Formats: sequence, C-alpha cells, structure tokens
Amino acid sequence: MSNQPSVRVRFAPSPTGPLHMGGVRTALFNYLFARKNGGTFILRIEDTDQTRYVKGAEDYIIESLKWCGLEFDEGPVQGGDYGPYRQSERKAQYREYADLLMGKGHAYIAFDTAEELDQARKEAEAEGKTFSYDEHTRLSMKNSLSMPKNEVEKLLLENSPYVIRFKMPEQAEVVEDEDMIRGSVSFRTSDLDDKVLFKADGMPTYHLANVVDDHLMEVTHVIRGEEWLPSMPLHVLLYRAFGWDQPVFAHLPLILKPQGKGKLSKRDGDKLGFPVFPLKWTDPETQEVAAGYREDGYFPEAFINMLALLGWNPGTEQELFTKDELVNAFSFDRVNKSGARFDPEKAKWFNHQYLIQKTDEELAGLFGPVLVEKGVVPPPVNHLSKIVALVKERVSFVSELWEQSSFFFVAPEAYDAKVAKKRWKGEIPAFMTKLAAFFEEESGAWKADLLKEKVSKLIEDKEMNFGGVMNSLRLALVGGSFGPDLFTIVEMLGKDEVVARIEKAVEKLG
Repeated sequence: MSNQPSVRVRFAPSPTGPLHMGGVRTALFNYLFARKNGGTFILRIEDTDQTRYVKGAEDYIIESLKWCGLEFDEGPVQGGDYGPYRQSERKAQYREYADLLMGKGHAYIAFDTAEELDQARKEAEAEGKTFSYDEHTRLSMKNSLSMPKNEVEKLLLENSPYVIRFKMPEQAEVVEDEDMIRGSVSFRTSDLDDKVLFKADGMPTYHLANVVDDHLMEVTHVIRGEEWLPSMPLHVLLYRAFGWDQPVFAHLPLILKPQGKGKLSKRDGDKLGFPVFPLKWTDPETQEVAAGYREDGYFPEAFINMLALLGWNPGTEQELFTKDELVNAFSFDRVNKSGARFDPEKAKWFNHQYLIQKTDEELAGLFGPVLVEKGVVPPPVNHLSKIVALVKERVSFVSELWEQSSFFFVAPEAYDAKVAKKRWKGEIPAFMTKLAAFFEEESGAWKADLLKEKVSKLIEDKEMNFGGVMNSLRLALVGGSFGPDLFTIVEMLGKDEVVARIEKAVEKLG
C-alpha cells in the first residue's frame, strides 16, 4: 500500500440476494467516515461465489444505495483508477497472489476430496472431537506438506482437483490488533484452522480476494459488520504473510430484533409487519415479494437518519440530522460495541418528523398521485396544500393523508354507528334540517370564524346543546368523530356540499 494520506474505504456486498438494512448501515458508516475525512468511497461487488449469485441482485444493490443518497466515488458504474470493481472481472490476478504465498511458505496445495474430509470429520466425532484442518492434522491429510514432491507433481500433471490452503503458524501465537470500535482485539492462532484461499474451480475464496483487492485498491480502513470479526485474525495474518501494510479495522455492532435478542432478519419483518430491505425485492426464482422501505412510503432521508442512530450516537439529545450534519458529527468513538435494537415504531417516528418538515406544497405534490389512484381528480395545488396542512400532523406517511382527509374529496357513504347512537337522537335530526336551511340561506362571507359565530348564535337561540350539535354536524360531514377543526371543514367543503351532506345524513339516519 502506498503511503498516501487520503482515506479510502469500500462497501463490498455480495450479489446473493437483496441488500439488508444492516448492509445499508455499513455502507452509510463507510460513506460518513469517507466524507468526514475528505476521502474516497468505493463500491466493490464481491461475486466470486458464482453458485450463490442471484440475478438482479447487483442492480438492486446499486439502486438501493442510490435511493439512499450514498454516492460512490469509484465503482462498477462510475469506474475509477483501481478497477475493475467486480471481483469476477479480477479473477485472473488472484492465482498470482496464492502462488506468492506458497512461494513464501505461507500456503500449500491440498488434494483431499469431499469424501475424505467427511471421513476425517466422522472419525473425529467418533472420538468425541471436532475435526479441524490445522497444524495438528495437516500432516495426516493429502497435501503438499505431507506428500512427497514427486507425488504432488504427478497429481498436478493428472489435473487432480485441489485447493490452496493458508498455513497457520506452527508455533502458537497471539494475534493482536486494534479495532476502531472494540479497541485491542486478540486471537490465538492455535484456535484457527488452515482456511481455503483458492478453490478447486479456480476462484479465490472471500478471504484471499478481499485482502488482495483491499491492498490493490489502497483501502485504508475496513469498516464492516460484526459477523466478520472472526475473519479478522486470518486477514491480519495474510497481510503479514504478504508483507503488506494492513488497513485499520472497524467491526460494527449487529442490528438486533425488536425484542433485543438475536440478529434482525427478514422473518422478524414478516412476522411483525415491517421491511428489512431498502427497496421491494422480488425473488427471481420463487417470485416471492419482500417489502421495502421506499415502497412502504419512507423518505430516504428518514431511513438514513434512523439507520445512523442504530449503533451510533452523537453524544447529545439531537435525533434529526441532515446528511451533511451526520458527516460533521460522525466518529467511531461514538459507535457502540453492543448490538442496537431496532424499533419499528421509532422508524415511523422518524418518517413523521421528515414528513411534517416538508412544505405543504411539496406534500400536495406527493399526495396528488394517491388521489388519482383513489379515482379522485386532484384539486388545485393551493387548495390541496390547505387540506394537507390540516392533517399532516396526524400521519407518518403520505399514503395516510387519504385516511385523514378523504372526506374533503368524497362524501361519506356510511356513518359511525356508535357516534350516531350517542349523538343523533332527540331534537338533533329536526335541528339539522334547520341548520341545512340556515347554511342554504347564508349570503355572507363563507369563512370559518364567521360561520362558527353565526351557528353558535343559532344554537343558543334554539336552546340546543352546543357540543351535541357540533358532534352531529361533524358526523354528517365526515361520517365519524374525527378530522380537523369543524368550521374549517365547513369552509373548505363549500356551501352546496355542506347542505347536501347534512340533508343526506338526515335522510339516512332519520
């Protein structure tokens, strides 16, 4: 690795399915760290395992990160000086580095078949042990360390299948390294096995490809999930074996289930009714559809804000951050070691906060397509903006605006039975007929405050109960006991619509 001051980080997902929200958070923390330090943010697709490759997954990953607003400086789409950015397009180089390790005595060829390995496991189990291909067993196996050189050469000439394994140090040692989140981390080499670096199909394993690519791309910091922590000692030893400067590591805490125990999974989302993927995903094999935050109505900035606070905190009471504010505030000394519990209700809270921050005109523009889906021709933007302003505090998603405001567009076809039983009785039906006539004859300005004043006087003159009349009028206009200020509704519906709805209620409710 060249001695350059610039920070270079990478997000390196595998296209084996949809990107989990935990993966998005890993990308986000890489992005924030790069931007905070004026560095470079790289996307690398780790597709060496072709048996698990899922069609469409790479495009899904790229679209998801684009929706989240996480812009890459280098990657499969943007290109860059360190490409290619798909491991499958770099595979020719990996064998060279596997051979380099063998030449240094840090790796060896192993010819063991799947059947022979299975037999070794069974024999170990019979003795109450767990088989591990390591310094204690390698000389009893079929490899270039245990076999005569001529026999190895013979098998190679016969094109016998083989793998290349890393040779763990024979003298037990403690591998110590620093993690930006966890501090000093140590592992005993005697607990580690000789991992396969190069497979029989001619492709590298994750471990070799990952380390080689990080070196060649001059990655300075490896920021990844906690699940990769067990791989850290092997990767540190690989850097040492190659004689390369290694990057700084940071292993992020898990995102936990809402109950707090165990890693958050798709099954949890399906069971409790929330997405775990940024976008909707359709499985190309089964056609099974999984929900996405975008399609469920979340704003990308709310989704990112929520993710940022899963495992990191700013050390203040502030919860709402723009992307630039996150960049300025972010640091790894505020990232927790322990897992972060996901709260689906808090996710909705974040979306509500971003919804109410939008202008009424913005929300009207977003609400228009919802009205069209409902078969309603959207009114002029200035009118729709007024409606949105009345109800936006009550919703978390744009789609919910319809539930809170449908009566502005469509007269109720049914009336809340409980409210009708409680309110629509005695003198109310007769008075509502008089009230409809009063509105019909009203010739003054059709304004909420003036109408309220006049109706209040009418109620007083007729010695009616004000609350009873108001609740009954609301029932007639909206179909229940919900909605914003009643006389604002009266003003916005207009005289003809108000009279028609009251008359309809009298006809239906008696």
